[in-house]
Amino acid sequence: MNAPSYHLPVLCDEVVRLLLDTPARGEVIDCTVGGGGHARALLEADAGVRIVAVDRDPEALAEARRVLAPWKDRVRFVEARFDEAAHGAGLLGPSLRGALLDLGVSSRQLDVDRRGFSYRSGEAPLDMRMGPDEDAPTAAELLNSLDEEALAELFRRYGEEPRARRLAREIVKRRATEPFERAQQLLDALTVVHRRTPTAQEKARVFQALRIEVNREMEALEEALPLLRDALHPEGVLCVIAYHSLEDRIVKEALRDWSRSCVCPPGLPLCTCRGEPLGELLTRRVVRPSEAEIEANPRARSARLRAWRKAA
Repeated sequence: MNAPSYHLPVLCDEVVRLLLDTPARGEVIDCTVGGGGHARALLEADAGVRIVAVDRDPEALAEARRVLAPWKDRVRFVEARFDEAAHGAGLLGPSLRGALLDLGVSSRQLDVDRRGFSYRSGEAPLDMRMGPDEDAPTAAELLNSLDEEALAELFRRYGEEPRARRLAREIVKRRATEPFERAQQLLDALTVVHRRTPTAQEKARVFQALRIEVNREMEALEEALPLLRDALHPEGVLCVIAYHSLEDRIVKEALRDWSRSCVCPPGLPLCTCRGEPLGELLTRRVVRPSEAEIEANPRARSARLRAWRKAA
């Protein structure tokens, strides 16, 4: 398979193997289809598979339509957030063979300055919305409106930023004379807080925190997981690729909980919960990219894949 130019699919062989190794019937929903890399690999691997290609970014959907055009009779496209994917696709009851969530941002979104996801261009607008036309506050609007306490909590929770309070204070001070509009203004504030040019990692975690808040990524993930679980046919498979510890923790805890026979609080004399597991973990340990894949695609380095199969 020729690598798509829009975005290289991460852990592609592993995803295809996990999603297709099931007797379940129905469609496979790719809730974050991006440039169509995973969907294309699935279509090439199995002549009988049908794909529901979902993305909240119309630019990504347009690219996926181009990439998947040779299989257009086996693909349908839905513009929706991944927590709305099942509803947006018109799924009624358990009907899916498999589901894929490839979280984070695509290479294309990072590389296009006008989207404002990357710190590489100081002139990039502080937007960061996955759906550029969505009626949601941009990163700039958050920086200009949240109080110091809320900003500090945002950077602490979603960026694990040790200088969260100092950065929030500097932002509030600076916006009093000039509102935040461009990435360079945020980088300048970071430079003052660190008293030197911040490292790439220090920049990335602050931009990550804003992106997560702008797009409600953690809330959307928590809402999407049980919806996708319920939409799976018996023995259907769910695969999730996470890129940082916050979202991976949500995924790990959900899949682990669904795989337990009892989730009652400790100390109860009798089990009052479901009494049987909803399914089983297919990945006892998180799956990470090989060194060869990381060398070919350095952005794959932080990827973590987990998979779960619904009970028969």
